Amino acid sequence: MSKTTRTVFNFGAVALSALLLASCGGHGEEKKDEKAAGGSRQTISAATVTQTSLDRTVTASGTVSAWEEVPVAAETGGLTAVAVYVDEGSYVRQGQPLVQMNDVLLRAQLRQQQAQVQLAEANVARDNAALDRAQQLKERGFLSQASLDTALANQRSSNANLAAARAALSQTQTQLSQATIRAPVGGLIISRSVTKGQIIAAGTELFRMVRDGRLELDAQVPETELSLVRAGQSATVTSSEAGQTTGSVRIVTPEVNATTRLGLARISLAPGAQLRPGMFARADIAVGDQPATTVPTGAVLYRDNKPGVFVIRADNTVHFQPVTILSRTEAQTAVSGVNTGVRVAVDGAGFLNEGDRVNVGQAVGAAPAAQPAAPTAKK
Repeated sequence: MSKTTRTVFNFGAVALSALLLASCGGHGEEKKDEKAAGGSRQTISAATVTQTSLDRTVTASGTVSAWEEVPVAAETGGLTAVAVYVDEGSYVRQGQPLVQMNDVLLRAQLRQQQAQVQLAEANVARDNAALDRAQQLKERGFLSQASLDTALANQRSSNANLAAARAALSQTQTQLSQATIRAPVGGLIISRSVTKGQIIAAGTELFRMVRDGRLELDAQVPETELSLVRAGQSATVTSSEAGQTTGSVRIVTPEVNATTRLGLARISLAPGAQLRPGMFARADIAVGDQPATTVPTGAVLYRDNKPGVFVIRADNTVHFQPVTILSRTEAQTAVSGVNTGVRVAVDGAGFLNEGDRVNVGQAVGAAPAAQPAAPTAKK
């Protein structure tokens, strides 16, 4: 090979190497530019966050309690319970006997005091007659004023003794009636703390009742939704142990707990529910149509177990915006945490990551774009 030929060959190899390097360098810059632009573009559909009126439901949970708990205690003490007629779970009517205490001593006292009353009545009759005779004798001048005053005092003393005897009799009669402990109201017995043979002290609680058997749920409502709940609204109450029943809001308490930021709505439960005091239950309170910020249900995703939507920025990149779900239907979901008017990704949103650049196709719910008319051939 001549020197001239080798020179031409080397020059060609150098030129080819430079061309290859330039080509490789160009592709690297394009990849860098593409990566800086947010990765590969995905075609998605979008929807605009709007404010509409939805049938809202407020969910709250709490503990089942008695509408009104009534303690039943002994008014007369020191007597022995000789019979207990009811137990927990019994439904009793007002005035029904619950416990019978030993009243033998009281009955003996009653008979004694009845005799005392009879004696006092006899003394009153005697002294009334004596006073009448003394007045007649005084009018005829056969009796001194002092004797008349004595007869009058005796008559007044007899009347006072009769009143005292009658009061003592009434007290014993009352104690005798209290020896039979009766239900003060109709309702359900939920606790019993008396046994046969027990000596009962006055004031000792023997039973606890639920008045009329009425129960209610003390539902704790977040302060942000407390203003939506009103007395009379219907609710569906669900318990994992006792199933489902209905109820209505009886009252919304005016106080919010400063620590938990929860208010209290008392929900009266329908009769016949299988719920029991102390059970935990959840209530879905129908609060009616309320203005709400809504997005398509398909736009709501979960990242790290937190709900959110992908908001489409002006440069067609996406940002995951956490939201709070207020209520949900098959088509629309009411949320808070996102402004109305912004666009969110719907179809294809599940494949997006933070910062991805997207191509926005047809908007959800929008009419398809009109096709351009075919050009008319010139004659």
